[in-house]
Amino acid sequence: MPRIALVTLAVCVLAVAAAVVSFVQGSWLGIIWVLLAGLTSNMTFFYVKRGRARSGTGAGSVTG
Repeated sequence: MPRIALVTLAVCVLAVAAAVVSFVQGSWLGIIWVLLAGLTSNMTFFYVKRGRARSGTGAGSVTG
C-alpha cells in the first residue's frame, strides 16, 4: 500500500473520531468532519487502486 494511502486512511479515521466527539458534545461542526472523512476515504481508495495498477497486481489491472 502506498504511503500516501496510509496517511489518508489515518486522516479518515481521525476525522470519523472527531465527528463522533463533535456529535456527542452536541455540536453541528461534526458535519464538516463527516465530509472530510468522506473525502479522505475516497482519496484512500484512489491511491490504493492507483498503487495496485502501477505494480501490476490486483483485479483492476488491465494489460494489453
